[in-house]
Amino acid sequence: MASPVEAIVRNVVTQGVTAIAAFNRARLPVPERPHPFLSGLHAPMTAEMTIEDLAVTGAIPPELDGRYLRMGPNPIAADPRSYHWFVGDGMAHGLRLEGARARWYRNRWIRSSSVSAALGEPRTPGPRHSRFDTVNTSVLGHAGQTWALVEAGSTPVRLGETLETLAYDDFGGTLRGAFSAHPHIDPLSGEAHAITYDSHDQSLVHHVVVGADGRVRREEPVKVNHGPSVHDCAITQRSVVVLDLPVTFSMSALIAGHPFPYRWNPSHPARVGLLPREGAGADVIWCAVDPCYVFHVANAYDAGDGTVILDAVVYDTMFAEAAPQGPAARHIAFERWTIDPAARTVRRAVIDPDPQEFPRVDERRFGQPYRYAYAMTLPATPDPAFVAATSLFKHDLKTGARQSHEFGARRYPGEFVFVPSRQDADEDEGWLIGLVVNAADETTDLVILDARDIAKPPRASVHIPHRVPPGFHGAWLPALG
Repeated sequence: MASPVEAIVRNVVTQGVTAIAAFNRARLPVPERPHPFLSGLHAPMTAEMTIEDLAVTGAIPPELDGRYLRMGPNPIAADPRSYHWFVGDGMAHGLRLEGARARWYRNRWIRSSSVSAALGEPRTPGPRHSRFDTVNTSVLGHAGQTWALVEAGSTPVRLGETLETLAYDDFGGTLRGAFSAHPHIDPLSGEAHAITYDSHDQSLVHHVVVGADGRVRREEPVKVNHGPSVHDCAITQRSVVVLDLPVTFSMSALIAGHPFPYRWNPSHPARVGLLPREGAGADVIWCAVDPCYVFHVANAYDAGDGTVILDAVVYDTMFAEAAPQGPAARHIAFERWTIDPAARTVRRAVIDPDPQEFPRVDERRFGQPYRYAYAMTLPATPDPAFVAATSLFKHDLKTGARQSHEFGARRYPGEFVFVPSRQDADEDEGWLIGLVVNAADETTDLVILDARDIAKPPRASVHIPHRVPPGFHGAWLPALG
């Protein structure tokens, strides 16, 4: 905790840097080509819509009673000179499925201070941990509430049943610092675990635990250097996995006017930490790994020989170019890391060399041995818009087999989530649900696949008569009660 004097000094310095950054941002050059994350597939929606009783091809499984929600950036008035995909105003999209029908579709901006001002509305109530209160990355159902999330500082936002922004909420006053876009709920305890970082403090990350009651019970500091961007983490039954990799805070990028001030830092040692779930930050066992970057983890678990298994999508570098507009890398693969706390090493093995992202698993298996992972494909060669491939993968990690679903020409899937057909269903007994953009006619489908055989035609497709811009993360939230 900073002293009052330190807090005053930091505030003055922050205001000065912010002013310089704003001055330089206004003087960045106008791009010669259309911005890849403001045009084409990514062109923002310009209005909030409510559509009831959507058309369906096929049959929605009657067991699906709840909401599919998807979060992503949708800027109201982006400046193409400085815009980065990761900082756009947040928008939630949702579909309510009930009684084998698609009752409604809604899209709503998250009412950050800037969005509320642009819409002429009062400022959303609730505390802010950071001046930058844009929330645009993921959604979480926890403790009977719907939460919109982002990393690096902003307080979570509580959403209503029909996606209206209710309030910024620090879990009832129990969260003192930043939160994460990627908390993982332990299915055995009901607690949400996250590794959080704050763009204003480059010396610490925190292990945050939100209990099943929706109150924070732990914010354990872990010392780091350079302010690493820790987008995701993992849990096992014994440990929390901390990914301290060479994408770090860049003061030069911030001062130059770039709103996403994180860059590849070859001087930052890449390492993976194993923090005992109830241990102190000083108890972390750090294990060196070859330089690389991970946005998203599929799962992790404790192996019988004392090692930890971590499966993740791995990039050779990230944000290495001077002024990135979004993610880009030369090489991407789905990998298995064997983390040895005794030898303090990480052994990397490729599960699948083909480019892919947004890996998801059966969430009832988080932190435990598991068999199946699902991921959307990425283009074989880097694409400025990032999401421009047309397939979904299912990985059988026991047999090594890979199954694919091909959506067809110019039909681009986002992240798909697994929903079990019942609480005691087998690991792949259920459905994969996600949005697929049809670029040919500027429409979108919510597609429901049989997870046991994803190559088959969809079980159902719910038709949304407009393009939903590609976003980040989705979730299935069963109806309460």
